[in-house]
Amino acid sequence: MTTLAQNIEYYSYDDYKQWDGEWELIDGVAYSMAPAPMRRHQSIASAIISMLYTQLEHCPKCEVLGEIDYKIDDYTTLKPDIVLTCGETNERYLTKAPEIVVEIISKSTARRDEVHKFAIYEKEKVNYYILVYPDDLRAKIYKLKGSAYDKVGDFSENAYTFEETECKVSLDFKRVFSRFR
Repeated sequence: MTTLAQNIEYYSYDDYKQWDGEWELIDGVAYSMAPAPMRRHQSIASAIISMLYTQLEHCPKCEVLGEIDYKIDDYTTLKPDIVLTCGETNERYLTKAPEIVVEIISKSTARRDEVHKFAIYEKEKVNYYILVYPDDLRAKIYKLKGSAYDKVGDFSENAYTFEETECKVSLDFKRVFSRFR
């Protein structure tokens, strides 16, 4: 008798880098990315990137990037919506855990972002993981404490300063969401 697990094809980074389109690879399993994000998703991502970017003017070690490959190992490569990374030297993909990862939730990616990627970022010791819910105009911030994420809180109208990053930055969620209120 054949089980479902035996019928799954597994891939490596060498396979992944040859594919057309947008993909993520989690434990060798390929996940197709949804079509281009909706305008609200892109607008919120742009606001977050812009806000972080302007704060990094005097911090040459850190940069904020949108949708770059984060290669965990040969069988897991993720494409976070936004990262704040410090001291990365590889031009093709991230090789070490970013300081901050932001995922903007859509219905088609919610489970992957809230469960699977959450566990991966936690294991890889990403300091802060932010889940942004564009329909609710709300963000959940998680901070790594020891080896597990601790929820800092839900943010909609207030700002949060990320104290434990190479370059201290903050996000004002009232401004991030202001266009949609």
